[in-house]
Amino acid sequence: MLVAVLPDGRLQDLRADGGPAGPPHQVADLPATMAAREAADQPRWVWSSTADIYPALLRAGVRVARCHDLELTEALLLGHAGRWGEPRGVAAVLARSRGLPAPPDPPRHGAEPPGFAQAALFEAASAPAMEIQDLLFGYASQQQRIAETEHPGRFRMLVAAESAGALVAAEMGHAGLPWRADIHDELLRELLGAPQPVGPPRRLAELTADINAAFGVRGLHPDSPAEVLRAFARAGIQVPNTRAWVLREVDHPAVAPLLEYKELYRIWTAHGWSWCDAWVRDGRFRPEYVPGGVVSGRWAARGGGALQVPKVVRRGVVADPGWQFVVADAGQLEPRVMAAVSGDERLAQAAAAGDLYAALAADSFGGDRAKAKIALLGAMYGQTGGDAIPALAVLRRHYPVAFDYVEAAARTGETGGLVRSWLGRTCPPAFASRDAGLDPPDEAAVPPGRARGRFTRNFVIQATAAEWALVLLALLRTELEGTPAELVLFVHDEVVVHCPSDQAQDVVRAVHECAARAGRMLFGDTTVRFPLDVSVVGAYADAK
Repeated sequence: MLVAVLPDGRLQDLRADGGPAGPPHQVADLPATMAAREAADQPRWVWSSTADIYPALLRAGVRVARCHDLELTEALLLGHAGRWGEPRGVAAVLARSRGLPAPPDPPRHGAEPPGFAQAALFEAASAPAMEIQDLLFGYASQQQRIAETEHPGRFRMLVAAESAGALVAAEMGHAGLPWRADIHDELLRELLGAPQPVGPPRRLAELTADINAAFGVRGLHPDSPAEVLRAFARAGIQVPNTRAWVLREVDHPAVAPLLEYKELYRIWTAHGWSWCDAWVRDGRFRPEYVPGGVVSGRWAARGGGALQVPKVVRRGVVADPGWQFVVADAGQLEPRVMAAVSGDERLAQAAAAGDLYAALAADSFGGDRAKAKIALLGAMYGQTGGDAIPALAVLRRHYPVAFDYVEAAARTGETGGLVRSWLGRTCPPAFASRDAGLDPPDEAAVPPGRARGRFTRNFVIQATAAEWALVLLALLRTELEGTPAELVLFVHDEVVVHCPSDQAQDVVRAVHECAARAGRMLFGDTTVRFPLDVSVVGAYADAK
């Protein structure tokens, strides 16, 4: 059952092929009507954007089981055609079908912290008018283009998972992550000292004085990379940047306080008292998640830094009384994905073990687990120097199918070609690499083709790993439906569920079952296992 919906209350039932099943109709109370339809037959809702429509439904107490997000699907299809970054809204779909320039998508502003005035229900309907026929045309166009992809069955799974992920993202933002502001304040005082009326807290001021004394200067601002680089230059030390891994190789008395300053300054500015005041309300941190916000398919966040909460700050993430967190993290996910997508039977046998690196070491590296890990990571990330050289030679000799799989992706990327994940997410073309963030600043000296080849080598693995995690998330959402348990965090390969303590073991079983099902759904009958490290804890920081 398919139903197209517009925020202004117009509905249109659709046939299985996407054509209209009767005339459109206007409803006076859209949330109530949708809730009734959910209870009756759980249709798949076809709408322009989950991010624009679903949060208002959640505020009205309505949850939906399934949807087709036209904008997210259009982005996937544009990427598949090598047109990454083009407008993806309904108006753009219509314009392209008519041979007209696609209008830019309306801007999406950063999420306002909770506590600001909430927009009225479906206030977004004041955006440019859309006809129900426009939505239907966009959906029908996408179904036709999906059918024309190389692996339409896989691509349909990607579209369904991406849309399900958008539902989860909105639901997590609505539910919020439990957060104890009092504990957050205590840990900040432990790390930084008391907040000051003006300027940085005490510990940062002390470290600033220590850094200035070590350089023999006054007035240096440690948060200014340019000033720090000049100070090192005056001391006769040339460093390319002030990143932590670079500074750790430098022998100078300013390094230790500078590294501590950088870590604490990041906590103070990104997750300090001002952040807590702005983003934590009623014991919950409610950011806005952006599914598919990274080119590999991983999520991003629009405001609040939800996906980059430092480990020390996680002490403030405490379950409600009588509740616990089930934290599930996929171990060695990317190497296991490499075994599954490459079809290398010998590597797949190693990936059937609980510790892939140990199994690989026993099979081909004389029991040296560290060398086996270096080899696999070197193959996936394009490492070509140091200890990786002999390890890669062993990997290539014993697992040629897997090695050639990532090598082929690298060669395609170097020549400007497109590479795809298992389900069909496509790496942006070469001309879009800079905008997509594909060329890390440290690789500025690397020839562009080679830098892109290193990215595409890993893209085919990382993007597929993101797909596995997204399918796991969608399955787990369905499994938890009707229970008090709530998904509250999803970071790359990690899922966090907040649930009553007496239901924690049920959630643990559900997580393991969904992980196994996700592997079967993507890769069929494979020997590769996708085990999870699962912790049941009262505070997020206590998870493994």
